[in-house]
Amino acid sequence: MSGAVSGTIWFIGFLFTIGYANLVWWKILLGIVIWPYFLGQALA
Repeated sequence: MSGAVSGTIWFIGFLFTIGYANLVWWKILLGIVIWPYFLGQALA
């Protein structure tokens, strides 16, 4: 349950960051693919 809630909060924050940073589409896709990997490496 808490994983689903934290995943939802993460996704909302990620969409907000994309909108706030005014990124182009290829940087958005790059961020969706690469950023969770680096986040997992930092938290592991």
